Amino acid sequence: MAAYVVTTQCLENYGAHDEDGKFSSGNAYWKFKGGSSYLVYAVDRPADAMAFVMAVFAQDCLSFKEFPTDVQTPEEWDRELPQDEDYRKHLLDKLIHVDVQDFFDGTEHERVYALAASAKGKTISQ
Repeated sequence: MAAYVVTTQCLENYGAHDEDGKFSSGNAYWKFKGGSSYLVYAVDRPADAMAFVMAVFAQDCLSFKEFPTDVQTPEEWDRELPQDEDYRKHLLDKLIHVDVQDFFDGTEHERVYALAASAKGKTISQ
């Protein structure tokens, strides 16, 4: 089994704030926002890591979308991090670690389940 870093991109529809946000009515106004990086463990292939992130963490609604855009080995991802120590540390701290096997065994960190529930418009009970 291997590990891969999957990066996501977010889009926000500003047209959904004050109007209906639909393309058909001319009210769609999408802007690129940030995204997240997931270090996905216990997968065999890069495509498996990307598909897992899409299935569990992707969002697709009228006002907001988040979807995977890139997959790399941890070494590739680390090499592309900025040299600025503070920003590099910030990105490393924000990296979301998720083990696919632990996720489905129910033993993954609670934060990961909360993120997955939130992506689907739900919450988890304490």
